[in-house]
Amino acid sequence: MAAHTSASSTVVMPPIAAAPESLLSLQVARRNGTLSPFDPAKISVAISKAFIAVEGTGATASRRIHDVVESMTAQIVAALLRRSGTGQVLHIEDIQDQVELALMRSGEHKVARAYVLYREERAQQRRELAPAMAPASTLGYSVKLPDGRTEPLDEQRMVEQVTAACRGLEGVSVDAVMTEVRRNLYDGIQLHELGLAQTMSARALVEKDPGYAYVSARLLLGNLRAEAVGFILPAARVHSQSQSSVSYGEYFPEYVRKAVAMGFLDKELATFDVARLAAALKPERDGNFQFLGLQTLYDRYFLHKDGVRFELPQAFFMRVAMGLALREIDREGRAIEFYELLSSFDFMCSTPTLFNAGTLRPQLSSCFLTTIADDLDGIFKAIKDNALLAKYSGGLGNDWTPVRGLGAYIAGTNGQSQGVVPFLKVANDTAIAVNQGGKRKGAVCGYLETWHIDVEEFLDLRKNTGDDRRRTHDMNTANWVPDLFLERVEADGPWTLFSPDETPDLHDLCGKAFAERYAQYEAKAELGEMKVSRKVRALDLWRKMLTMLFETGHPWITFKDPCNLRSPQQHVGVVHSSNLCTEITLNTNDREIAVCNLGSVNLANHVTPEGIDETRLQRTVKTAMRMLDNVIDINFYTVPEARYSNLRHRPVGMGIMGYQDALYALRIPFASEAAVRFADRSMELVSFHAISASVDLAAERGRYATYEGSLWSKGILPIDSIEILQQNRTHTLDLDRSSTLDWNGLRQRVMSVGMRNSNTLAIAPTATISNICGVTQSIEPTYQNLFVKSNMSGDFTVVNAALVRDLKSLGLWDEVMISDLKYFDGSLGNIERVPEEMKRLYATSFEIEPTWLIQAAGRRQKWIDQAQSLNLYLAQPSGKKLDALYREAWHAGLKTTYYLRSSSATHVEKSTMQRTDGKLNAVAVAASTSDYAGPKQCAIDDPGCEACQ
Repeated sequence: MAAHTSASSTVVMPPIAAAPESLLSLQVARRNGTLSPFDPAKISVAISKAFIAVEGTGATASRRIHDVVESMTAQIVAALLRRSGTGQVLHIEDIQDQVELALMRSGEHKVARAYVLYREERAQQRRELAPAMAPASTLGYSVKLPDGRTEPLDEQRMVEQVTAACRGLEGVSVDAVMTEVRRNLYDGIQLHELGLAQTMSARALVEKDPGYAYVSARLLLGNLRAEAVGFILPAARVHSQSQSSVSYGEYFPEYVRKAVAMGFLDKELATFDVARLAAALKPERDGNFQFLGLQTLYDRYFLHKDGVRFELPQAFFMRVAMGLALREIDREGRAIEFYELLSSFDFMCSTPTLFNAGTLRPQLSSCFLTTIADDLDGIFKAIKDNALLAKYSGGLGNDWTPVRGLGAYIAGTNGQSQGVVPFLKVANDTAIAVNQGGKRKGAVCGYLETWHIDVEEFLDLRKNTGDDRRRTHDMNTANWVPDLFLERVEADGPWTLFSPDETPDLHDLCGKAFAERYAQYEAKAELGEMKVSRKVRALDLWRKMLTMLFETGHPWITFKDPCNLRSPQQHVGVVHSSNLCTEITLNTNDREIAVCNLGSVNLANHVTPEGIDETRLQRTVKTAMRMLDNVIDINFYTVPEARYSNLRHRPVGMGIMGYQDALYALRIPFASEAAVRFADRSMELVSFHAISASVDLAAERGRYATYEGSLWSKGILPIDSIEILQQNRTHTLDLDRSSTLDWNGLRQRVMSVGMRNSNTLAIAPTATISNICGVTQSIEPTYQNLFVKSNMSGDFTVVNAALVRDLKSLGLWDEVMISDLKYFDGSLGNIERVPEEMKRLYATSFEIEPTWLIQAAGRRQKWIDQAQSLNLYLAQPSGKKLDALYREAWHAGLKTTYYLRSSSATHVEKSTMQRTDGKLNAVAVAASTSDYAGPKQCAIDDPGCEACQ
């Protein structure tokens, strides 16, 4: 059945058109190294055999096979020509990959399965015969060295390197990697291409076994070591196919000295006891990276000069740790403590901290929230502030509600305002212009309250139709929704829109106070005493909000009153918006730009099959809180309002990631009451220890400046603030308020000792740092069990390692299972031989009813003093479902929601992922049929929102 074999066949073949001249020079490389002319007829034979194996040889089947094979052969030949050009050599495996791809794309799943199974059987036969066969010969190949010299290719050395990379890993094969490597070699190959050939060959096998993600990372590390050591220690530079044996102990002191001398690192780092720190490094932890994580670090995080990366992974973690320990009394001891946390993946700082810690510009904060003033000076100062804050990796949330609406009077010119939209366009373009030095796009989210006269235009900002001057295609947007509006929606009542220059106090009011004042303004509008106002049906506006969310993905739905009524800092200000990713809820005004400093606990590292390792979790949270608090004092502030706010309130936002991995370890399906209870219990523990750690820091370093009068000072903890929200609601909150820990004891400690930080918890998306740690993102369910993940470092095959382990234990992990997962978009639901229990455990995001996400989020929210980035997934969205979903989120007391995700008609390209360069010939996420799905498979993979990671 294999394509391009010489086996005879009784199949009646369709006529093959005369081969185009471009095919005449094509050669096929066979597995034994010989070459033969390319013959399209052999492809037709292979396809026909695959069809006959499934459909038989009846007359009806023969006619269909004849027509399908002719068309499919032409497609495959055209694809091979596009890929190879003229005068090139095709490998037989590449041809067979294209046959498999064509069968999958055409929807001939049963035929494709038969073909895949046949290929696997033939591969197994070759493996069994391999000891008796001579290996593919590469004799005569030469390697071109950097100085222009050549030397014979040392294949044995390559085998040793691949063997070392595979050591200790189950399910991986040195022979499989070397087979791929040999296919990518050629005479005169560049020295640096040898390492790349090994790395990419292992990467191509990730779909076969997740272990290859570690193999490819280890091979990449070999390339990085040669690059970094050669730069830092030129005498050790490798000029041949051998790899440097220089140790971290030799490398690290010289790395620090040289990086300081070149102006990359703060000179204070050179005053540490560098030898002591070097001795504390754990080189073996380099082997814990998966390819996606290490490649991401290589591309975007490691220090480099003129494109040469000179920072090795453990040096990177220690550099960050040193940067965070600069002001500690025992700097070395704390740096080692911080390093242990980072390098073990127990906790990971956010991207800005990883980028900038220890450098000359240590802008370590993740999120900045601003309120825009209602005058030109204020508006353009805010846009300038956006640029300055974004320059060093900050993500932005802008509160635009104070800006007067369309048609409002302007006294200075005796004219009328053009409203908020033209300024949003400028903010959008500024975010694109300031791209953080090419590391990632600038990212901003604009917020507007639902009573603003421009709200309907605001809803249309992300549409692809209409006046492009009133569109913001790159800027995120979010509705800042008061409770009163949703009460009117549920009562099918009216809603009045105002311009904020006539209703300035609405911006700062919430709960019952807002409702009373709003009713007064409505009465004035009824009497004709408001210059700019408009009455609409609340339900109609709500439907338009949901429609735009469905069609464009924006504006997100966030809830003003829970954010304010449960804020510990309501005595000194108002929360006017959230941030870029909807997890930060801090006060803003004309003097204060709110700042938040983020990091995430890797929950997967703190769970065993027996449950949560509470001792380890407590230790991690305690150290992590100290790291986050240190950020505030070390931070480089680009605008004075940010420094003023951050030093007054000292907020931090500790979150979690690896939540889905933790559920796998506990054998708990995401869609279950047990998962909801685990969300409750795990967040209670994190909250308890975070608050306790902040109390410890207050005892050591002092309370934050605005502690007195806060909810903390009154003994009102996050679990207690739910009652304040309930008192301002007309319905009963759908929320369990139970607890298990000694909150009374902690409450007394908070009141007697104080808090070091005004805020402690916020769950960010963790798109990038979870990649680094090799765990699932944030609180997300598994997107798909097999897919390609896209970010600024490229496209990466991702396989659910936990699932693969379980399938192996049942003898179900084989080529056909891989084919089935591709065909069914990474879902087990339609694969009959998989047990139902496993289908429930490994259900993917669109197979889980979104109510389970809201229930789990509600349980977490009761412990969190800020908010959480909560994506919602709907497999088959409808207006009714969307309405019910977002009302449920509101009734559960959630503060914010994030992206709405909906499955497209086809998620995964039906093809093989082997031997790909990460482009669309790999398994890739197809574009959705609507714009709402955002970039690629999930907007938390959008580099534009990674400022919160």
